[in-house]
Amino acid sequence: MLIYIGADHRGFQLKESLKNYLKESGYEVVDVGNDKYVPTDDYPDFAALAARKISLDSENSRGILICGSGVGVDVAANKFKNVRSALAFNTEQAATSRSDDNANVLSLAADYLNEEDAKKILSVWLATSFSGEERHQRRLRKIEDIEERN
Repeated sequence: MLIYIGADHRGFQLKESLKNYLKESGYEVVDVGNDKYVPTDDYPDFAALAARKISLDSENSRGILICGSGVGVDVAANKFKNVRSALAFNTEQAATSRSDDNANVLSLAADYLNEEDAKKILSVWLATSFSGEERHQRRLRKIEDIEERN
């Protein structure tokens, strides 16, 4: 599985740490930026770069996006067809986003998570599979219908 990771200036330090953690864990990681700390950069730029790639291959790729609140990258990523981004603040939320909603992007809040907690959330998110239960599939089809109509 290919993982795209991106962050603005507020998430840059956490991105670098998680990128190394993912690589050490054996994942193939593509860093969509920023590649250096730039205090004036904007989170939509990096969220869009990752989400566009995931949108094209949503079954075989995932994304990790980080900004200060996590909300900005989450909103931006969810503008792309076939992208289901989830903002998670704990491992339970991360697991549910995968098992129930088949989230393929994890959005994280650098201002509210320490590195250790972010790694735990990420690990659980990556280890959790979509349950495939009919009720969850039905709901995801409804979301796909919304994407098609709007």
